[in-house]
Amino acid sequence: MAGSGAVTRNTLRQQIADALRDEVLAGRLPPGTEFTVKQIADQYGVSATPVREALVDLSAQGLLDSVQHRGFRVRVFSVDDFRGMVEARSLIVDGIFRRLAERGSGPGASEALVSVRRRADEARRAAESGSLEVLIGYDLRFWRELSGLVGNEYISEFLHRIRVQCWVFTVPYLKREAGLRDDLWTGHGALVDAVTRGDADEVRRLVREYNQHGLDWADTLPQEGQ
Repeated sequence: MAGSGAVTRNTLRQQIADALRDEVLAGRLPPGTEFTVKQIADQYGVSATPVREALVDLSAQGLLDSVQHRGFRVRVFSVDDFRGMVEARSLIVDGIFRRLAERGSGPGASEALVSVRRRADEARRAAESGSLEVLIGYDLRFWRELSGLVGNEYISEFLHRIRVQCWVFTVPYLKREAGLRDDLWTGHGALVDAVTRGDADEVRRLVREYNQHGLDWADTLPQEGQ
């Protein structure tokens, strides 16, 4: 029975971490927002221990900062931070997806690509309609499942973490945009098609287009101090 209690607590810890991450990604907890363990515990009606553990987990993922004697704060990323994230993911993604395309889609990969294609279709539709919160959910699943086809969980987890951080940075800016659809990338389906065909050159082109899209958008933002 002791083991059962541990599982329950760990599950609650993950649920709280997931709920808070969703609040940050939706922009309901914008960058710079401060809160204490007690405030979150009261909000969810739970004890302080799983909340503290969840907040420590989110801090380790780079989404929160610990503020001495004050609790936690949603991390504020700069435009330069965002550019660094895009550079980091581009250095890895370009290589692993070319490898995936060159390897081809065996029986296991073909089956998994059916699910990835569904995520791609939903993400594309959300982007074309300007449904930001819907897009974020499908976009994160799309890239996680697609990178997971490479079979290296460390790479997949690293890329997922960077992508979450990218969304944390972009959401506050995107929510202010009137013509949101113009700022959202819609090439998810084309990338799945290229991977399915084993077209490494097209995969490379699309991944670079995706990353350049983010950098071009960042160039439109006001620089720090302006």
